[in-house]
Amino acid sequence: MAKQVKLGKTELFVNPIGLGTNAVGGHNIYPNLSEEVGKDVVRTAIENGINFLDTAFIYGPERSEELIGEVIKEKGCRSEMVIATKGAHKILPGNQIIKDNSPGFLKQCVEDSLKRLQTDYIDLFYIHFPDEDTPKYEAVGALKELKDQGKIKAIGVSNFSIEQLKEANQDGYVDVLQSEYNLFKRQAEKDLLPYTAENQISFVPYFPLAAGLLGGKYTKDTTFQDGRAKNPMFQGEQFEKNLEKVDQLKQIAETKNVETAHLVLAWYLSVDSIDALIPGAKKPEQVVNNLKTLDVQLTKEEIQKISNIFQ
Repeated sequence: MAKQVKLGKTELFVNPIGLGTNAVGGHNIYPNLSEEVGKDVVRTAIENGINFLDTAFIYGPERSEELIGEVIKEKGCRSEMVIATKGAHKILPGNQIIKDNSPGFLKQCVEDSLKRLQTDYIDLFYIHFPDEDTPKYEAVGALKELKDQGKIKAIGVSNFSIEQLKEANQDGYVDVLQSEYNLFKRQAEKDLLPYTAENQISFVPYFPLAAGLLGGKYTKDTTFQDGRAKNPMFQGEQFEKNLEKVDQLKQIAETKNVETAHLVLAWYLSVDSIDALIPGAKKPEQVVNNLKTLDVQLTKEEIQKISNIFQ
């Protein structure tokens, strides 16, 4: 069993390697998903000591939460798990989706998630995206009421700019920020990461492997049929330059006898205020593989060297 770490100033203790579950019932994100395989992914995580599961209303929509709820009930392990979910998407007639952070809507989101997850509390509830209108401290204030009632244990925000984060945290209620961060996209180091470190807010990075680019499995002949086909990071000269950087990572990984992806994930865990990671998995064996990150020990020199490759 991995040594558990505390998420920021919360009372939540997690295995530093969690599981992102947008491929568990996330039919609107990945075509042709098998729900049974998705449930096996969650079962495998639980059986291998992962206790931090990250889901959201919009994965499915709704289906990811439902499947996780079913597996946790089947396993009878609710008290050992730390479940994070997110809300803010409102689906209007005609399937138009808007973002809503109004206190009433967020409270309804939490009630609905509780039902889908078949639980009476959510460990960590995030406002998934900011809306245009709601003052962020009012949105967080609604979650604080739910926290006081015991319906949620910790308050998170996701995809907030530094200004929105400061506004949301004006009463010190924000526990966790989830935001995009990886070796290719390091903008968070300018303002978000210094702020989270200073305010004991745990920073959970998403897209940590940059859609697989940092996993070290692509070559310049790799072609993509999905969203990556239109992403500049995966095109032409930019793609080749990115692969050159990843090759330097591979060399470090080889000297340590570890996989490139594990080296990268271990590097994030060395960053101040990053306590835990939530790599995704489409297959059970990927879940087990992600856990190898915990065996990687990095020296200060190696941490600096990796950082320098991606300056």
